[in-house]
Amino acid sequence: MQQLSPSDLSILLVEPSVTQRKVIMRFLEKEDIVHVTEATDVESARASILKSVPDLVISALHFSDGTGLQLLHHIRHSEPYSDVPFMLVSSEYRKAQLEEFKQAGVVAILPKPFTAEHLGTAINSTLDLLTADELELDLFDVHDVRVLVVDDSRLARNHIKRVLANLGVQRMTEAENGAQAQTILENEMFDLVVTDYNMPEVDGRELTEYIRSHGQHSHMPVLMVSSEANETHLSNIAQSGVNAICDKPFEPGMVKQLLYRILNHEHD
Repeated sequence: MQQLSPSDLSILLVEPSVTQRKVIMRFLEKEDIVHVTEATDVESARASILKSVPDLVISALHFSDGTGLQLLHHIRHSEPYSDVPFMLVSSEYRKAQLEEFKQAGVVAILPKPFTAEHLGTAINSTLDLLTADELELDLFDVHDVRVLVVDDSRLARNHIKRVLANLGVQRMTEAENGAQAQTILENEMFDLVVTDYNMPEVDGRELTEYIRSHGQHSHMPVLMVSSEANETHLSNIAQSGVNAICDKPFEPGMVKQLLYRILNHEHD
């Protein structure tokens, strides 16, 4: 069950513009969030985190001394606070610019200007990420579910594993790409495969087709995670035989719904 509310969250807001900080603060207040520390650049943000680790970092993209991506990488590679949820607020829309944020496991990417609904959804995802809310399945225990997580980004794998662990999944195996996943599948059985789409050597679509063409695995549920928004592209992925497609960022609430549907359906 959810134990946290928005008012419990402590947030580090990193934004160089005074005007933008005021706008975002107003939205946060409407969500009953009052514990907010402000920073104006990468250096002051890093200093603030060292002093007190927040529950969530909300960051712009461009600063006088660096970028939001540099701040995100600093957080992800600093052991005491490497799993702090990170939310990007940016007017950037180019896919290539946003891809690295998605691969690093951000909790949300909010457009400028964003709406109260955008922020509310992102805050809920943060709360989901910070609290355990076990998935209750009809016919078996979620603790027994064996999941193969396939992604060429270690940061993305860590984020996916964290979301799954909060849902009660305990038995997880990792693969760095589709080729490594195929090797693992030659010797092990799983109840679910969660795979990225874009990977070197063997991508998610090719991995799904491999699974569907091998008798002992052919009915194994596959959840595809893709940062591709193109509908034609997603339609092509769907034709490979995936059970569901989930967008990046990998949102806990959506993932819980998808897993409940996939796992209960597959074990009916």
